Amino acid sequence: MSGHIPVMLAEVLQTLAPRDGGTYLDGTFGGGGYASAILSSADCTLHAIDRDPDAIARGAAVAARFPGRLHLVQGRFGDMLELMEEQGAGLLDGIVLDLGISSFQIDQAERGFSFRFDGPLDMRMEKSGPSAADLVNRLPEAELADILWQLGEERHSRRIARTIVAARAEAPIETTSQLVRIIHSCMPRDPSGQDSATRSFQALRLKVNDELGEVERGLAAAVKLLAPGGRLVVVAFHSLEDRLVKRFMQQVTGRAPGVSRHIPVSLERQAKPPFRLVTSNAQKPGEAETSANPRARSARLRALEKLEEATCSAP
Repeated sequence: MSGHIPVMLAEVLQTLAPRDGGTYLDGTFGGGGYASAILSSADCTLHAIDRDPDAIARGAAVAARFPGRLHLVQGRFGDMLELMEEQGAGLLDGIVLDLGISSFQIDQAERGFSFRFDGPLDMRMEKSGPSAADLVNRLPEAELADILWQLGEERHSRRIARTIVAARAEAPIETTSQLVRIIHSCMPRDPSGQDSATRSFQALRLKVNDELGEVERGLAAAVKLLAPGGRLVVVAFHSLEDRLVKRFMQQVTGRAPGVSRHIPVSLERQAKPPFRLVTSNAQKPGEAETSANPRARSARLRALEKLEEATCSAP
């Protein structure tokens, strides 16, 4: 647990600006770093969602430090509308989303998220549903290649998919080390120094957990839940996720043409955009933070605020 370091914590707190008496949502509880900081910075109420049952179990210790103020909910942040309705939370003064996987998930070999450790090829945040092993052992070669290309931006996707299919014909691919060896066998060393299995592992994780779909659903739900003056703060680590966040925020604030299918119908009908960008460009972590925590290097923070005069209702 000591390995968990919340990324861009100071920037998140400054942008979210928690206040006494406010009600907030941490949609990606993880290790509880943001939640602890929010509850420590103001006498507020915080609801926290996580799809990983291990994260909810860890949260009991944080909840004990803030009696009656932290409400833990197991589920997906894409379902936050329904989950907050069940909690009776009402409109929220702020929502924070820290996208991707947590340090706990990366560092646990038995979860199979990282190729730094040998473990089962799993990658399931909820510990249910099809695993990464199911995908690499069952999907047709063309579909597997498409996943590696679209979600991993892997230029050698077809070569890797072909090699995986040939390998699984000999024996099932069940562990992270097996998959790494298969990828290394057909891939040249990356001149950047990045392991040649990185993009493939990323693509499989995104697919197993439908992470991009979750981001789209979560953003659409979040703007419905914000009270006037409330802020949505999102920290993304992957370019595909950050691109979705950037495009969505530009569209709901009237900064970009075209309408996303994920924007609530009620927002499309607003003559004046009911939101404003708090960050015109993505904020990046400082040099001191990236030196102390290399995992923070790719972090990008974006935020918007619901205008006081906005009267957006759910469709």
